[in-house]
Amino acid sequence: MDALFIIPLALPPTVVGYLLLLVLGRTDPLARALSNWGISVLFSWPATVIAATVVAFPLMYLAARGAVEQVNPSYQQAARTLGASEWRTFWRVTLPLAWPGVLAGTVLAFARALGEFGATLMIAGNIPGRTQTLPLAIFFAAEAGNMDQALAWVLITVGITAVAVTLFNTWGRRAQLPGRAARRA
Repeated sequence: MDALFIIPLALPPTVVGYLLLLVLGRTDPLARALSNWGISVLFSWPATVIAATVVAFPLMYLAARGAVEQVNPSYQQAARTLGASEWRTFWRVTLPLAWPGVLAGTVLAFARALGEFGATLMIAGNIPGRTQTLPLAIFFAAEAGNMDQALAWVLITVGITAVAVTLFNTWGRRAQLPGRAARRA
């Protein structure tokens, strides 16, 4: 399972997009089942979300896994000896202690998903107003010679990323302050 979760990180995004095209294509059982319910994924807005999620997920998974592995097992064992189930131990002990790493992974995945291009183009296309993402808009504006429009999209992307990173860093510093004061005392 570990390799399955991490492999999209190592593959070129167009390869991931092609594999998603095979999985979500008209001949795949999953796609046929969805089409029976009137749901068409390819070349739709959900396809952009699927592509970005699949390509970015390994970053979140690796950071979250590392954070969970760093939780002191004695806390989990203490919860179990007090009668907590595995689920309760996970939700009440492990996840709160691993939360900063999980959040860091989520921010990394968001940043990666924001720049997703290859897989998105493969399964969602570039339909303005429907499946066009910022990286696709930048690429096609520059390709058409509309450098002012491309620059505007670039500035919007840089702005969104800067705000997200600033908010994450601010939250991270505030979350660490009580721990720093306790360590000094």
